[in-house]
Amino acid sequence: MSRSGIKMPILPVMTFKELELHPSLQEGIEAIGFEKPTPIQEKSIPLAMQGKDMIGIAQTGTGKTAAFILPLIHRLMTTPETGKVRSLVLVPTRELAVQIDQTVEGLAYFTGISSIAIYGGGGATDFKQEKTALTSATDIIIATPGRILSHLNLNYTDFGSISTLVLDEADRMLDMGFQRDLMQIMRKLNPERQTLFFSATMPDKIMSFASHILKEPEIVNIALSKPADGVIQGAYVLNNSQKPAVLKNLLAGREVKSGIVFSSTKKNVLKLHDMLKRAGVSCGAISSDFEQEQREQILLDFKNRNIAILVATDVVSRGIDIDNIELVVNYDVPSDAEDYVHRIGRTARASSTGMGITLIGEDEQDKFGRIEQLIGEPVRKLQAPEEVGPTPEYNPRKKSSGRGKKKYPSRKGKKPYRTKNNKGPRSKGGSGKPKPKRND
Repeated sequence: MSRSGIKMPILPVMTFKELELHPSLQEGIEAIGFEKPTPIQEKSIPLAMQGKDMIGIAQTGTGKTAAFILPLIHRLMTTPETGKVRSLVLVPTRELAVQIDQTVEGLAYFTGISSIAIYGGGGATDFKQEKTALTSATDIIIATPGRILSHLNLNYTDFGSISTLVLDEADRMLDMGFQRDLMQIMRKLNPERQTLFFSATMPDKIMSFASHILKEPEIVNIALSKPADGVIQGAYVLNNSQKPAVLKNLLAGREVKSGIVFSSTKKNVLKLHDMLKRAGVSCGAISSDFEQEQREQILLDFKNRNIAILVATDVVSRGIDIDNIELVVNYDVPSDAEDYVHRIGRTARASSTGMGITLIGEDEQDKFGRIEQLIGEPVRKLQAPEEVGPTPEYNPRKKSSGRGKKKYPSRKGKKPYRTKNNKGPRSKGGSGKPKPKRND
């Protein structure tokens, strides 16, 4: 009921069937259990299906991957085959490449569409496998810029037939210094292609870059730089020496089935992991110092609930595709305010709820003040346990620059669950529900 007393109509909620995707693709959507598109999917998919260039701006956990994978598969299934690679998805990290490849595997199970993740860090066998995929007309290539450029420079790959290019986490790719690589790749592509550009942030630098590679793009902007509605936020204002005790109080002896503790340094990740282990917390640790195989196994254990708490650097702050994470703890306040949104975005995904707690040290109050400016509201300050002693007052220095000057996030890596030791690109078919995703 509105304030005027007039009953407002209930607007119908779109379903995936109303998007009129290819029937075989719709079958995969139903087998996975998708029913209603998220806002970014509902707005992006029809535009992409029309062949338009598009900029999609949405924070992590909003369903961006399916927002471009579904129209991409639909287009491949409704256009004639060329006998060459037809679509390219560029991503900043190997972990995100593997994760998107897994998404394609599930959604395209009934379609016969083939895909492969191509990224650095492997040996000669991996490179040979990738070359085979690139020269045998794999439908969807998901790749990191440096690795795909290595193949392109050897002149056996023809990307002139690419009909769709996707740049996922474009802001992060530029922040990691991939702009030159991206421009070199663009020169190898079909100039008449469709380009889909997805980013969590859209500062001037990113918009300028997008203007050079897209043609009259449609822009879809979904709740930029705001935590998901389902995240209950809280913060403890502490002295740095009080943080370990508060963290143990939060986790030891509690029934937390799935949570992530973020620390800004690799050294601290190991210290916190050892401390929590000694306190009886079921946990694992991960940072960029870990070998790829180790990272995959730890993430698999976390996904399968073999460990309850993951202690990590920002290597898992974006893109980790694990639902039902109950709690995120920022042991350190992130230096970049945008990273706060990505960190706590690990919880409250897919319309669920969760909690994001931050431990604010005495030298971190200004940084947290910038975070509150970014999200547009203060975060509730919680009462610390009595046993930790007196705590400082919260009094960050006020900034007059609104949302702050820093626009370019300082991130690191991502995470996978499956390595690419399959024998080549997949082409799925058959009946029944999709097989469980491989975790080898």
